Amino acid sequence: MNINTSIEQGWGRVDQAAGLRRMAKARPVQVIAVTSGKGGVGKSSVSVNLSVALARSGRRVMLMDADLGLANVDVLLGLTPRYNLSHVIEGQVTLEEVLMEGPEGVMIVPASSGTKRMAELGPAENAGLIRSFSELSQDVDYLIVDTAAGIADSVISFARAAREVIVVACDEPSSITDAYALIKVLNRDYHVPRAHLVANMVSGGRQAQELFEKLARVCDKYLDVTLSLLGGIPMDESLRKAVQRQRAVVAMYPGSPAGKAFADLARRVDQWPMPAGPEGHLEFFVERLVQVSGKSGEWQA
Repeated sequence: MNINTSIEQGWGRVDQAAGLRRMAKARPVQVIAVTSGKGGVGKSSVSVNLSVALARSGRRVMLMDADLGLANVDVLLGLTPRYNLSHVIEGQVTLEEVLMEGPEGVMIVPASSGTKRMAELGPAENAGLIRSFSELSQDVDYLIVDTAAGIADSVISFARAAREVIVVACDEPSSITDAYALIKVLNRDYHVPRAHLVANMVSGGRQAQELFEKLARVCDKYLDVTLSLLGGIPMDESLRKAVQRQRAVVAMYPGSPAGKAFADLARRVDQWPMPAGPEGHLEFFVERLVQVSGKSGEWQA
């Protein structure tokens, strides 16, 4: 099946623009991309635990696994999806049929793992995938998008389309260098004005602050971007145990240092102002992606 046929079958089943307008009018949605410059820094763990912590506080949360070729949100939560985003891409099912319920009622949008085709989607296909959110009738407060690591097309597309970007890094040279490279691309090439840092696997607040200052000094010198420290997640044996049990540490060990840190992270995120206009709405999220693809000449809505 070619991509044009897939678009017609998978994304042409509903009036997507009208569906998005209905969603946007219903209530604003805070769209947050969680990303990192390199893999292995705990980005997906941050996405999962932030989502669960927000849900535990009474927020309606949807978590999209946007690491399209190496998905692991379902693995972290011990879920076995029948369908995933590759089936949406192929036009076999709708996004509604892909949704799974995770802990605390978090709605999970699973991706595929070990699928080279999904890891190599172009900007137009990424735009079409996000357009499928118009099929959803769920009312959500937060859409957390767990991107892949690095600066691939899908990472840039999701990060620049979100209202807020959280960059996860740990205190080691390659992580800091790659985090800066990602922020640089988003800011210089795509004019993303701000990012929030989560310092992961730190010994305490002082190390988190020092990591932030290292990155902030370079950003202040060379970029026109506002970087803030959202918080630090400590090294914690409870987190390792929760991962082994395929549970969110914030649900399994809420009183642990890591559990408390994620709860604090969620409280800070929940203090961000909700979007009052189209910025941050799913409608705007989609339209920005479509505009990106239109400029590339590959596909326009």
